[in-house]
Amino acid sequence: MQAVTHLIDFIMHIDQHLATMTSSYGGYIYLALFLIIFIETGVVVFPFLPGDSLLFAAGALAALPNNELRLTFLFGIMVVAAVLGDSFNYYIGNKLGNNALDNRFLSKVINEEKMTKAEIFFTKHGGKTIFFGRFMPFIRTFVPFIAGASKMHYNHFLLYNLLGAFSWVFIGLGAGYFFGNIPFVQEHFSMVVLAIVFISLIPILITNIKQRRAEQAR
Repeated sequence: MQAVTHLIDFIMHIDQHLATMTSSYGGYIYLALFLIIFIETGVVVFPFLPGDSLLFAAGALAALPNNELRLTFLFGIMVVAAVLGDSFNYYIGNKLGNNALDNRFLSKVINEEKMTKAEIFFTKHGGKTIFFGRFMPFIRTFVPFIAGASKMHYNHFLLYNLLGAFSWVFIGLGAGYFFGNIPFVQEHFSMVVLAIVFISLIPILITNIKQRRAEQAR
């Protein structure tokens, strides 16, 4: 429970924690950011890491004068982390496939119903699932694994993976860089983080509502 409390505090005050980490660790902050993005997108059991808010906070910090973060370095490192993370997640899904359901640990995150729905969704929407899934918390961690398990061709996956990673990092960092240091945003950063999370979850909520209505109509 204490770990959850610390995670929530980190997310809600991510700008302060990121500034402290940058002052304390200097250039090693790039490695830390790389690992957070890589793990969030690359390890299917860590969907709760703060990817969206981290991008925004990093962009805002990079806009400050005399700071150690460089926007171009951040952009390159985070795009690479996102692409490699998704590719690793795809590889694990491709190797495990439906055997993931037999793993006691993974079966708590992935069940047969989710696998079946994902395969149907991939058949219907194809690569768009990879691209748009990148912008949805939790979904972006789950989608690459299912893509691999569904035996989606890697070259096809990689194209949308690259497009999604580039767009996600560009928008997240750019928004933080240009809007993160507006006085109102600085004074209400925690509320802005909540708004980012809520907006990111809207597509998931809409999809769930549509699915429930469709099931009730049967």
